[in-house]
Amino acid sequence: MMTASPHVFPPPPRSLRGRRRELATLTAALRASRPARIALVGTGGSGKSTLACALGHRLARELPGGIHWFRVGAWDARTLLGMLSLRFGAGPSPSLPALRRRLRALGEMLIVLDNHEHDRAVAELLDDLRDEAITWVITARRCLVAGVSIFPVIAPLVTSGQSPFPAVASLTRLLRWNPVSLELADAIVGSGAADVDELRRWLVAGGVDRVQVIDHEDDLPEVGLLVAWTFRGLAPAARRMLAVLAHSNGDHIDAASLAELARAGRGADDALASLRRFRLVQEPFAGRFALHATVRHAVLKRTQFDQRRFFEHYVALLERSPERLDLEQTHLFAAMDYAHDTGSVAASIRVSELFSRLSL
Repeated sequence: MMTASPHVFPPPPRSLRGRRRELATLTAALRASRPARIALVGTGGSGKSTLACALGHRLARELPGGIHWFRVGAWDARTLLGMLSLRFGAGPSPSLPALRRRLRALGEMLIVLDNHEHDRAVAELLDDLRDEAITWVITARRCLVAGVSIFPVIAPLVTSGQSPFPAVASLTRLLRWNPVSLELADAIVGSGAADVDELRRWLVAGGVDRVQVIDHEDDLPEVGLLVAWTFRGLAPAARRMLAVLAHSNGDHIDAASLAELARAGRGADDALASLRRFRLVQEPFAGRFALHATVRHAVLKRTQFDQRRFFEHYVALLERSPERLDLEQTHLFAAMDYAHDTGSVAASIRVSELFSRLSL
C-alpha cells in the first residue's frame, strides 16, 4: 500500500497588503461551518491564490489531515482523480473507493483547487467526495458550480482608494489597482530602472487608459505593457527562461530544470536573478518558479517553445528520480497529454510505463 506523500502547500504569503480583514472573515466563516466548499472568485491578478494560501496556513493547526494545494487549471475529472490518488497514496490506479478510504484515514483536511477552469470536472470531483471531511477552497475567475459558496475577491484597497504600493501610488488608478501590475511597476521603480513619470509615459503611450476588448480574463493590457517594458532589457537567457515558464503545462519548475530547458548555461544565475529583481517570476516553493497567469499570457504572445522538449526532460527526470514525483506530478500529467495529442505510440508507451512504476 502506498503512503501519503508529504504535504505540498506554498509557504505563507510575505505580505497580505490590504487582505487582513478578508482573511479574518473567511477564517471565522470556515471555523463556524467546517467542512465547507467555497470559491474565491475574481479577475486575473486580484489576489485569489494569495488569499487561499493565507487561509490554509491560518487553519493548518486545526486540521489533522493537513492542508494540500493542487493547481487544477483545465484538467478533466479523471485527471483530477488521478492527481489526488497519487498525492494521497490511494493505489496504482485512480479509484474513488480507494481514495475515500485514504482520505478518511488521514482525517479532516483542507484542499485548495487553484486556478479552476473546468466547471464540470470540479463539480464531478466535489460531488463524488461530498461526504468526506474536506474543506474545499477553489480559486477561479468565474465558478458555475452549484453547492459552492461564492466569495468575491477584488483588488485590495480599491474600495478605500488607498494604494498598496506607496512608491507607485500615483500609478494606482491608471493600473486599476491590479496587484500584479502594481507589483511589476513597484519592482521597476524600486530597481532604479525607471522613475514613476517615465513609466507613466510608457503606459499611456501604450494605451493603458483606453477602453478595449480583451481576449479573456488573463489578457490585461496593463500587465502586458509592464512585461513588454521589462522584456526589452532582459538578457537572452532570461528571455528564454520566461519562455520556458510560459509554455510549461506543469505547475512550477526548479532552478536546475529551468536553466537546462532555457539553455542558459553559465548565465543561468544572473538570468534568474534579473527575473526575480523585476518580480516577473513567482516562487511558490523554495527554488521552484512559475509565472502568474496574467504574466504568462503576456509572455506567450512574444515567445515560442517546443513542447517535445518538456516531454523528454520530465519523463527522463522521473525515470531516474522517481522520488521527485510529488513536486513534478503535473509535469507527468502534461507528458501524458502530450503523448495523447501527438498520437505518438512510443511516447504513450513510455509515459504509461513510467506512470505504472511511479504508482507502485
